[in-house]
Amino acid sequence: MNRFKTVLLMAAMTALFLVVGFSIGGQSGMLIALTFAAATNLFAWWKSDKLALRLHKAQLINAGDAPQIFEMVAQLARNAELPMPKIYLIEGAQPNAFATGRDPENAAVAITTGIVETLSTDELAGVIAHELAHIKNRDTLIMTLSATFAGTISMLSQFSLFFGGGRDRPLGRIGTIAMAILAPLAAMIIQMTISRTREYAADRMGAQICGNPLWLASALVKISNAHKTMTSAQRFPASAHMFIVNPLSGGTMDSLFSTHPNMENRIAALKALAKEMGQRSAFPLPQPPAKPQPASRKPRTAPDQRRENPWQ
Repeated sequence: MNRFKTVLLMAAMTALFLVVGFSIGGQSGMLIALTFAAATNLFAWWKSDKLALRLHKAQLINAGDAPQIFEMVAQLARNAELPMPKIYLIEGAQPNAFATGRDPENAAVAITTGIVETLSTDELAGVIAHELAHIKNRDTLIMTLSATFAGTISMLSQFSLFFGGGRDRPLGRIGTIAMAILAPLAAMIIQMTISRTREYAADRMGAQICGNPLWLASALVKISNAHKTMTSAQRFPASAHMFIVNPLSGGTMDSLFSTHPNMENRIAALKALAKEMGQRSAFPLPQPPAKPQPASRKPRTAPDQRRENPWQ
């Protein structure tokens, strides 16, 4: 169902792209848009992995640098029937990880130093299994193409304001202006929906790869409670959809404008899967810190009466 949903969303993204091209120059504009899309997506397919790793200053490590991690990744790759991916390390306190690469033969898994320090061996295995699931499902390619489509649609929509919308244009000036506003918004919503769909699918397959859904669920609990910042993600927010959790902020719901599913929903799904597999959870769902609520003010009964906290 997730795969079928992804195909429909990519078809919707393609149709939206054609509408933008049509608004600029009719059928010839559609052809130009398709040619431009093919060129940009070819570049993204070939170079996006290296670009993503460079943006976050990821350093390639080998078996001598981290033998335990290498053995773990190798075993999980065998479980997933995948070639051994390259492993990169990102210096940063925030526990996070992402996978990239145009295909399983050219894949890489990047993990932060924070995630190695924060998680146990089992929890780290759950996270890496999740990233291997992205590689096996070709999500690294799907999400790169959807992000490229969304960016290109936004650029062409703005381009149409200057070169489309005349009397001889299909949509006219008002239609072109409306399209220039709505098309990028629709593309962003579709892209983020694809991202959330693929995260749920990778959670489930990752749990099957490592053999225990609770390892990933426990990791997500710790990651959601870490509250660390990632400087490179703040500089390049367009890469946020690649990570196992949004490195910029934690969403409270599966909204149209969130790149990742709500954390509690993901953990609940993993716990349900664990129940199906006959495993029990030994940890609670993460709870957001409660915000203090000011109580109604009460008159003091004595001059020396003191309040224990400023909300009373």
